[in-house]
Formats: sequence, C-alpha cells, structure tokens
Amino acid sequence: MIIRDARFLTSNTRVELCPPPDRPEYAFIGRSNVGKSSLINALTSRAGLAKTSASPGKTQLINHFLINEQWYLVDLPGYGYAKVSKTARAEWHKMINAYLQRRENLACVCVLIDSRLPPQASDLEFMEKLGEMGVPFVMVFTKIDKQSAAQTRTLIAAYLAKMSEIWDELPRHFLTSASTKAGREELLGFIDEVNQRLAATPGA
Repeated sequence: MIIRDARFLTSNTRVELCPPPDRPEYAFIGRSNVGKSSLINALTSRAGLAKTSASPGKTQLINHFLINEQWYLVDLPGYGYAKVSKTARAEWHKMINAYLQRRENLACVCVLIDSRLPPQASDLEFMEKLGEMGVPFVMVFTKIDKQSAAQTRTLIAAYLAKMSEIWDELPRHFLTSASTKAGREELLGFIDEVNQRLAATPGA
C-alpha cells in the first residue's frame, strides 16, 4: 500500500461524534509510552501527524485520520500508567469501551506491545477483553530496533507462549520499528488485505 494522503480529521470524546462510519477503521492502542504516535507517523510517512511526547498519557481523545480517502486510522488513548487523575483514567476507560462496543465500521484493533518487555498484565487483560467483546485485533510489537534480533525472537516466543495459555487461536502479530520502519509494509499490507476483503463482502 502506498500512502498518498494522510490527514487529521477530528478529535472526540464521544463515539457518536466520530466521523460517519462509511469507511473501514483501524484503531491503534497500547500501554502509555509504547511508541504509538511514532509508529503512526512512520506508517503514514508523515512526521508530526500524530503528536508524540516523552510524557505518558499524551493522547486523551479519539483521534481520527483519513488515509488515501479510503480508510480511517484512529489513535486511541493509551492504557496503563499515566500521570493523570483516577477520574480522568476512568473517563478514558469509559470512552474507549463505548468506542469499541459501538463503532460499527471498526475493522481491526492494532494492540501495540513493547517488544522489549515480558508479557504485561495490562496488555493481556486488554486483549482478553477484546476477545470477549468479539472485536478483531492483531498484536503489533514495537521498538524492535532497541535490542538484538535474538532478544526479540526470545521475548516474542515467550509472549506467544503466554497467549497460548488462554487463546486457542493466536491473533496475527507484526514486528515493527518506528525508527527503521521495519514491519511497515507488512502492517500496511494487512490493512490493504482486510480492506479488499470488506469491499468484496456484501453489506460490509
């Protein structure tokens, strides 16, 4: 997939105010500081499209971007640690749940996971919740440039083994780096594949 156009559309706290559900939508979410904004910018080849920050909890809204006039990319608030109040975290949780349950054109959630860490409870719990809700998702491991390929293989294998304890069938996974753009073509190819499948499905 060639990204010809990527532009910010709108930010919202309520799912009913999101853009019309007239295109396939791919939501990106992960623990705070997983490198979500950097990866979005690398995927779209648009530096600064998604706002990056060294401080966790920068994204606090449902941010919609329109890609090639064909599909939506959504930047969701991170979960896990962030220097915000319990009230704010509760509001984010409520907002994200409403979005996941009610956004009818949501084609897939890309769950971003730091490839340098062992399985984290917050990631596992979030993916389990997606499974219970029947929301399609893939695992996107980030920051693979920060360690050796051997270390990455070992940690990914451990993660998939942990997932196998709960899941009968594992979701697809991708290895990515915002710095080197590793995994960019694979992830965009997956999105293109899903878009084509939806376009060929009556009523999709």
